Amino acid sequence: MPDYQPRRAAPEKNDPPPCLDWAGMLFWVICIVIIIFLFFGRIVFVDGVSMLPTLAEDDGMLVSSALFYEPKQGDIIIFRNDAYDDTRPLVKRVIATEGQTVDIDFDSGIVYVDGTALEEPYTMEPTYVQYDVYFPVTVEDGCVFVLGDNRNNSADSRYSLIGMVDTREIIGPVRLVIFPPAHFGGVNE
Repeated sequence: MPDYQPRRAAPEKNDPPPCLDWAGMLFWVICIVIIIFLFFGRIVFVDGVSMLPTLAEDDGMLVSSALFYEPKQGDIIIFRNDAYDDTRPLVKRVIATEGQTVDIDFDSGIVYVDGTALEEPYTMEPTYVQYDVYFPVTVEDGCVFVLGDNRNNSADSRYSLIGMVDTREIIGPVRLVIFPPAHFGGVNE
């Protein structure tokens, strides 16, 4: 009996070349990544010390999308402010939302919202540094007032170049610190 060698099937004329298979796969991977970033979130790294002790330099944060996000007092957000820095997003804590009035007693370091002193165990120290915004201020419609947790080493809404943050400039809220592993966990509120 002769050795039987199965014949390889000739490629079908309708089979796409292998490079098109890879291109199609790459297209779908890119689409999935865009959908994830658009609807679920992205990873952003802290650049600076303005959020100490809550967030440290080079902490990697999971930031969810701002697509269906409504900012609230205490949230830590990532936002763009091209007037201040067009190369990187900023990270700060929402202190007040639209219509609320913020006042800061720089002698005692106490921040007031609508006449009530905030309890702020997350700050590095009381708020003693004043920039060029004078208080009290009422947060404009469609905006939030933000401060860094390292109050005396943070450019934030006390500085007119940043001022009140338009909610359309918010990239999203910080949900979780994921890097380095020693800092893994939710953010303090």
